[in-house]
Amino acid sequence: MEIHAILPPKGRDLRLDFFRGIANWAIFLDHIPDNAVNWITTRNWGFSDAADLFVFISGYTASFVYAKMMLDRGFIVGATRLTKRVWQLYVAHIILFVIYIVAIGYVAQRYNDPDIINEFNVAGLVDNPIETLRHGLLLSFKPLNLDVLPLYIVLMAFFPPVLWMMLRKPDLTMLGSLALYFAARQFGWNLHGYPAGEWYFNPFCWQLLFMFGAWFALGGARESRSIINSPWLLYLGFAYLVFALVMTMAGRFDAFGDLFPRWLYDAFNPNDKTNLAPYRVLHFVIIAFFVTRFVPRDWSLLESKLLEPIIKCGQQSLAVFCVGVFLSFVGHFTLMMSSGSFLSQLFVSIAGIAIMTTVAYYISWSKKQDKPLPKPTATSTPTKAAPPKAAE
Repeated sequence: MEIHAILPPKGRDLRLDFFRGIANWAIFLDHIPDNAVNWITTRNWGFSDAADLFVFISGYTASFVYAKMMLDRGFIVGATRLTKRVWQLYVAHIILFVIYIVAIGYVAQRYNDPDIINEFNVAGLVDNPIETLRHGLLLSFKPLNLDVLPLYIVLMAFFPPVLWMMLRKPDLTMLGSLALYFAARQFGWNLHGYPAGEWYFNPFCWQLLFMFGAWFALGGARESRSIINSPWLLYLGFAYLVFALVMTMAGRFDAFGDLFPRWLYDAFNPNDKTNLAPYRVLHFVIIAFFVTRFVPRDWSLLESKLLEPIIKCGQQSLAVFCVGVFLSFVGHFTLMMSSGSFLSQLFVSIAGIAIMTTVAYYISWSKKQDKPLPKPTATSTPTKAAPPKAAE
C-alpha cells in the first residue's frame, strides 16, 4: 500500500516539550491531596487534565519519531526500536514501583501509620507479597498514582502494527480507534486489576487520545486546518470550554452544583476519567485545536529563558515523571506530618518542582557529556624558510 501520511517538518517542536513539561508539573501537583496549589492545574477548570495531555503528546511524539525510522529502514527496524522503548518504559516503571512501595512501607512502619498502606493501595503486599509482586510485574497491580506508565507501556507495545497501518491509511486507522473506543464503553471492556477491580485508565478507551496524537502528527493537523481556523470553531469551542468550566465548578462546590437540574449535573459529575467520557475527549480536542491555531511552531517565547525550565522537564519527560510521582508521596507525607498550612503546601509544591527541574537539567547536561568532544581541526605548521646562502 502507498504511504499517505504526512510527516511533520524536520526539527524539534518545542511546543511538545513545553506542554509535556506542564503535564509533568501538573501531575505532580495533582497527586498531592489537600494541596491548594493544584488549583492552578487544568483539572479544576474543565473536563480534561494533564493525563489527557500526556497521552496525546506520547502518541504524537511516538508516531513521527518511529514513523520516519519505519519508512527509512523498514517495519522490522521500526518495530524493534519501538519494542526497545517499551522495555525502557517497563524498567523505569519497575524501578519506580519498587522504590515507591518500599518508601510507603518504611513510612508506615517508622511512624506506625498503617492507614498509609491502605490509602496507597499496597495492603496486598502485607497479606500476600509474592502474588502481589507477581501481578506488579504483570502491570495488573498498581499502587496509587502509578497508573499512567502501565497505560503508556501497553499502548506503545501494540503500536508497531498500528503505526504501519497509520502510515498507509491514517483516516481509516483513526476510525478504527474510534470504533474500539465506543465498543469498549458500550460493552464494558477493560483490563482486570489485582487484587480486584479494573484499570483506572482503561486502555481500550484511552488509546483514542494516543491515536489522535499519532494521527494529528501524521497529517491530521494539516487536514483539519480549515476546521482549526474556522470562526465557528472559535465561538462554539470557546462556549464549550466555558460550559466545561461551569460544570467542573458545579462538581467542586456543592452549593453551586445545587443551582443546576439534577439530570444536567449528573451527566458530567463525577467526571468519568476511567473510560474517558466523550465530553472529556471533546474538551481536549478543542484545546488541541486552539493551541495549534494560536501557538505557532516558531513562537519566539519558546526560545526564552523564562520557559526553559518547563521545556527541559518536557525533554527529559520519563525521568521527571518518575521523580514527580515519588515526590508527590513525599509531599503528601510531609503535609500530613506538618501543619498542612497554605505556606507548607506552597513550600512542598515549589520544592518538588524545583527538584524535578534540577533532575531535568542534570540529565540534559549528563547526556551532553556522554558525547565525544569534537576533534580539533588539523592545522598545517608553516615551513620555515631556508636561510639564505652566504655570498661566495
